Formats: sequence, C-alpha cells, structure tokens
Amino acid sequence: MNKLSYSFLLASGFAFGQFFEQNKAFTKQDTLKGSDTEYRNFWDVKKYDLSVEPDFKSKSIKGNNTIVFTITKDITNPVFQIDLQRPMKADKVECSFPVKGDFKRDGDFIFITANKNFKKGEKYTIDVAYSGNPLIAKNAPWDGGWVFTKDEKGNPWMSVADEGIGASIWLPVKDIWSDEPENGIVMKIITPSDLVGIGNGRLTDKKTVNGKNIFTWEVKNTINAYSIIPNIGKYVNFKDSYNGENGKLDLDYWVIEYNLDKAKKQFQQVKPMLKAFEYWFGPYPFYEDSYKLVDSPYLGMEHQSNIAYGNQYVNGYLGTDLSGTGVGLNWDYIIVHESGHEWFANNITVKDQADMWVHEGFTMYSEVLFTENYMDKKSAETYAQGIQNSINNDVPIIGKYGVRNEGSGDMYPKGASMLHTIRQIINNDEKFRQILRGLNKDFYHQTVTTEQIEKYISEKSGIDFSSIFNQYLRTTKVPVLEYSQNGTELKYRFTDVIKNINLPIRFSDQMISPTESWQKITLKNANPVKFNKNYYLRYKKIN
Repeated sequence: MNKLSYSFLLASGFAFGQFFEQNKAFTKQDTLKGSDTEYRNFWDVKKYDLSVEPDFKSKSIKGNNTIVFTITKDITNPVFQIDLQRPMKADKVECSFPVKGDFKRDGDFIFITANKNFKKGEKYTIDVAYSGNPLIAKNAPWDGGWVFTKDEKGNPWMSVADEGIGASIWLPVKDIWSDEPENGIVMKIITPSDLVGIGNGRLTDKKTVNGKNIFTWEVKNTINAYSIIPNIGKYVNFKDSYNGENGKLDLDYWVIEYNLDKAKKQFQQVKPMLKAFEYWFGPYPFYEDSYKLVDSPYLGMEHQSNIAYGNQYVNGYLGTDLSGTGVGLNWDYIIVHESGHEWFANNITVKDQADMWVHEGFTMYSEVLFTENYMDKKSAETYAQGIQNSINNDVPIIGKYGVRNEGSGDMYPKGASMLHTIRQIINNDEKFRQILRGLNKDFYHQTVTTEQIEKYISEKSGIDFSSIFNQYLRTTKVPVLEYSQNGTELKYRFTDVIKNINLPIRFSDQMISPTESWQKITLKNANPVKFNKNYYLRYKKIN
C-alpha cells in the first residue's frame, strides 16, 4: 500500500479509532464531554449493570443501565451529569438518593440535582431506562455508530463501534476515559429466539423468556466504556485454551456459522500472538474474563475481552501489508493489532483522548515486537522501517485536552517509530523489555497521563527522554542529521530539532551526540559511513 492510501486510512481513524478532528472550534458541549467537570469530579463509577435489546426492523434499541458509584468528597446538593447522546432518550431515571425535581435533559447530557449532603465513601445508584434510534455508522469503524446489517445468508447482524464518539451514543454512562468501573459490568443482551448475543467477559447465563433469548455476560475487571459492546447475529462458538504466565487462559471464539472452518484455521495465530505479547508486555491482563474474538460486521476494534474481528480471514490488513515491506503478510493484522490493545488501551488506558498515542503508538509497535518473536529480528526491523514511510507530520500527535480531541493519525506509525528510536538509544533489549513489562505491571488496570508514561520510561531506562518525547509528540519536525565525510573525518550537526535535544546516534561501534552546532569525530576507517535506519531521522549528506 502506498503512502497516500495508508495516510488516508490514518487520517480517517486508521480503522480502529474515530474522529481525528483538526481546526475545530470547541464549544461548551465539548468541554462537558471531555473534562472532569464539577458534575463529574465528586463521584467514581464502580459498576455498570445494563441491558440492551436491539430491534433490527426499526433499527432501534432499548434497555437500562444501573450505575453503581461512590462519593469521593463531601459535597452538598451536587448536580450529576450522565451522558446520553441525541437522538437517544432517557425514558426514566431513578436514584437511590433524594433529588430536586425531575432530571433535566440538555443536549447530549442528563443532569440530576441531588437534594442531600453526601459524605466521602458513600455508595449509591442511578438507574436510567433508555430507548431510541441510535446514530447509524456510515462506515464503521472509521466513524462511530450502530451497524444494522445482514450476513451472507440474510440473517440480521448487529453491533456498534464507538471509541471516538463515545459509548453514550447508545448507552447512558459517565462517558469519560478517566473513570472506569473498577468492579466491571454485567450486560444482558436480549435477542430474537434465532439469534445469539455476545458481550464482554464470560457468559454466565442464558435463558428464554416470552420467545426471546437473554444472554448475560459479566466482566470482573475494570473496563473502559467504549469497550462495552454487544454483538448480535447467527453465531456459533468454539473454544480453546492457552497455558500462559498466569496459568490457563480460556480462549473463546464466536463466529458467523459459515465462517467456522476458516476461523478454526485463522485463529491458530492467537497462541503465538499471546506468547509474543506475554513475553514483551507481561501476562494477559484479563485472565478472569477470558480472551475472545468475535466475528464483526466491520473491520475490527479492541473491545476488552470481546475483540471485534472482520479481516475476512486473510493475513495482512485485508490482504495488504501496511508497512509496504511484505513482512506484514505473514500474519493477521487484526488479530495482532487489536489484541495488542489488551495491554495498551484496555490494561493501561489514558485519562484523556488527547494522549491516545499511548494506545496506538505502543500497539502499532507491538506489531514489530510480535514479528520479532514470531519471525526474527531482521524481519521486525524491516517492518519498523517500513512504518516510517507512512508518517505525514501534519499536526502533533498529542491533541487538545479536555474536549475529547485526538491528535494526528501519526500517533500510530510515528508513535511506534519513536518507541523504536528509544529502543535504539537504550541499546539493551532486555532492559527495554522490562520497561514494557513494568509499564503493564505498575500501571495495571489504571488510567494514566502521557507525562506518567514519559517519566516512567526515563526513570527506568536511566536516560532523560523528555526532549525526545517533546520532539516527536509535540512538534511535527523530524530531526535531520546533516553530515559530511572526508576520509576518516566525520562532521555532523542536527537541524529541525527542538533546543537541547538529547538524541545520541549509534552506528557501527561508535556513537555521536549531535547538537545544532557542527561537531566532528575521527572514524575508525575511511569507509562511507552507514547510519542505523531504525532511528526515525532524516540523513542529509553535505558535499
């Protein structure tokens, strides 16, 4: 795939996220969606207990969500904000505490004014019954919304993709990434008698009431709201298990019935993927909830313990290699990339979408690490170098905070290339691996900021990478190493760099630490110097 088409995918959300908005004028509504406002900062969600019943013919859904939460500070008569985007309706709101009047609907939000003095640590519930015709995705997962379609045999097939736009396009929730229900969720999916409902975690109950199936799924672990996804279709199931670092991990596969034979073959890649990622990142983060792949009516998404799979049972990205090197045709992109998100996005989740590079940069780099474990280091480096060719450097990777704004789609390849550069500077693969494992251990099931991740890598490596992060995350400038060679004399300097950048470069068995001023060293021989292409730099020879 050429750079233009790959960049188009990135600018469109790269099939796994939505809303790379640029030059947008942000409003109060955006702040209410993306900030920890006075309506959110005094209560902490502990659990969601929800139900959802889609109607294929009317393209509507209905259900309820009981939000269990605790109070985090003493407060008098606060106003609670529940997110539920139009045109969805809140039919009924019931609270386990006294309120002033009825709830107020304002745009995409429900406001509830309490009539009570709350004390820190107290536990309450808000139950919202909801219904309506949710936003329909025009081209999921590049844009957010529900999908009401049919499989190849004409059976209804329904799901939703909502990472960028938010789970509140269909479900009443506290729709901010920094507050995840620590005690998980229970989700009841109600379907016609001939269809199956698949959710996150484990199936704990199935029953038929009044001619309808009710499937109950439970997640024990903390989970981000955009991962809470129902899938409804003509599914069949097969199972396997993997002996991993934390014991037996149950593997659960739900596919449309005519895909069963293809899935049994293609999903054999799951075990080598888990082997590679447990080696690099540590134990799979959700053993209690199992690992699951589910046939999806769109390409893919990293829903926790419920990964959407729609890669047509071929290797690469729909049969192409996004690195342009051919290496990516040796494995299924969706299985590898979306599963990598179980560590970076689902285990470690950023508090604000502006820091989404932590999800996508690390996960795209997981493709390199998987390749190294599955194939060899040379192939992995070839793949990593190919990734560099798709970087646009249009706007910085980090977006605007507090308004649900993502930075550039470069967060995928540029984030991965930055991490590969950091690995070259550390120059110790075991130390680098322990940093990755340490991140997943020390920030286990937590929400984080980019500053926390940056500080952790610098501290654990013993190298101050702050200028590297500032260069690659907060500017669009690519360091250029200008150099000239005269026999054994090498002159060099940096251009297009931030002030006082600390980016040492190793080549052969020598190392230089360029600045914006010309420097020179004596080489060990007069052979033309060959720089390491694993750094994300540009090299410019000056005659």
